[in-house]
Amino acid sequence: MNATLTGQEIIRAFESWSPKSLAYDWDNVGLQVGTLNKPVETVMVTLDVLENVVDEAIEKNVDLIIAHHPLLFVKLKQINFDTPKGRIVRKLIQHDITVYAAHTNLDVAKGGVNDVMAELLGLRHTKVLIPHTKDELVKLVVFVPEGNAESLRDAISEAGAGYIGNYSHCTYELSGRGTFMPREGTNPHIGEQNKLEKVDEKRIETIVPKSKLDSVLQAMHSTHPYEEVAYDLYPLINEGEILGVGRVGDLEEAMTLKELNELVKEKYQVPALRFAGDPSKKVKRVAVLGGSGEDYIHQAKQSGADVYITGDMTFHITQDAEAMGLAIIDPGHYSEKVIVPKIASYIEEHCNTNHQLTVLQSDSHTEPFIFD
Repeated sequence: MNATLTGQEIIRAFESWSPKSLAYDWDNVGLQVGTLNKPVETVMVTLDVLENVVDEAIEKNVDLIIAHHPLLFVKLKQINFDTPKGRIVRKLIQHDITVYAAHTNLDVAKGGVNDVMAELLGLRHTKVLIPHTKDELVKLVVFVPEGNAESLRDAISEAGAGYIGNYSHCTYELSGRGTFMPREGTNPHIGEQNKLEKVDEKRIETIVPKSKLDSVLQAMHSTHPYEEVAYDLYPLINEGEILGVGRVGDLEEAMTLKELNELVKEKYQVPALRFAGDPSKKVKRVAVLGGSGEDYIHQAKQSGADVYITGDMTFHITQDAEAMGLAIIDPGHYSEKVIVPKIASYIEEHCNTNHQLTVLQSDSHTEPFIFD
């Protein structure tokens, strides 16, 4: 049987996609309850951590819950076991279930909530709707024996290095000779203590987004054969990629607002939705923002969108949007559940290659509204 992963290893792989550094300052992401320093055999992915979700996790012997919405979003002043939140925390601790949350960092991340919502509608040529940050770039230069160059290049590229536009594994290599002398207390991969060693090596240069640097360095150290890795990091003034929440793009063909309503219900798997605007109006450019996005109707309009899809729209803000000629589709906050299969498949792909890990998607219903 393959070795069991720890929670730290699973989350390290997950954060190479959705690093905590991308989260907004007001958000509470990362470890919520428990410890990541333990073996994990079963992971369950969910949108929310409610009591029915925790009961399901207990029944299925889950070790780690990965959620989009933080369990501890509002600071607790006490953990009272007689309150709903206190009961949840108590059950988690009693059954040694760890909870980890990726919230706004997963909204911002490429391939995260907003990209999934845009892709499900078939939006093309998408751009960030609300810029949040620029991902600064650094250059990584690492020296490795020639025989290990290919495996190291692949490892750091899979961890997020070497992306330029839609090209991956972008590196530059030079051949040369490295020298070193192992001293007392060393355990050299090549050479002997107190003897100068000369090794044919490759110098590998690549570009790394700062948000992926920790994951890339971890992959480098894990793959490199040397006890001490020789590498350099250089800050770059190249423009990094703009990251943020929401996406705006174009439908392949224009359709009526009513037709788009039906498409949203089908793709987001919602039984009903609210909308504002002329149902017969043709729309083509679409802005989408998962969760609560009413604060950004002006940015949606400025982006050229004909319609803005987001949750939790209120009465007067919707009136304002309609007055400026922006149609609104509100599929509800729960529509963000479309990210759950993506998280699960990512964990499966990046953690199950050489390990025994069960990855589940929660079956528990957490939508508070009933559609009648």
